[in-house]
Amino acid sequence: MKDDSIHDIVNILRKETKKWNTPIVSLMSQTERDPFKILIATVLSLRTKDEITAKAASKLFQVADNPYDMLKLKEEEIASLIYPVGFYRRKAKSIKEICKILIEKYNGKVPDEIDELLKLPGVGRKTANLVVTLGYGKPGICVDTHVHRISNRLGYVNTKTPEETEFALREKLPKDYWIEINDLLVSLGQHICHPTSPKCSQCPIEKYCDKRDVKRSR
Repeated sequence: MKDDSIHDIVNILRKETKKWNTPIVSLMSQTERDPFKILIATVLSLRTKDEITAKAASKLFQVADNPYDMLKLKEEEIASLIYPVGFYRRKAKSIKEICKILIEKYNGKVPDEIDELLKLPGVGRKTANLVVTLGYGKPGICVDTHVHRISNRLGYVNTKTPEETEFALREKLPKDYWIEINDLLVSLGQHICHPTSPKCSQCPIEKYCDKRDVKRSR
């Protein structure tokens, strides 16, 4: 694709993604911009379907919606509340550790800087960027498997890892699109641009796509 086609691609996806489900963490941020809830919900969402994440987060936040109340819960209680999210026992442990650190080092407040967020257990660049963008409205680019795959498939970047993709996008993606690019490409990836056999015949941005590494499509 031509680099300046990104403007057309974003405008098209803004319209098309309204037909599809909004990623759960983004949906939460639209109703309540709470950095703590966004942080914990993002931890829960890793390798877990959105509908399961939504139910688990709702159950958990009904019992504890801040680090002080969360720390009062036993690890087993958290695990029970968030089941059946993927790796629920490991995530329960991480949540306890996160809350302890938030209270001891940050006065119970979630940091608004990526480098500080990365110091928390179970928090990678994807989670840190989501907290910064959706929790605080600050510039950042959240790159998950969908964003990494589609950015490369389009031919907009040529990278090997999600982290490389994030920094490549920081270099060339117009800053106005940074926060929303995750929602747009995640929705496209979930509904059309699948890892294998993408639905190219149904894709609203197919004419811009280089289809890099696409061996079979529908």
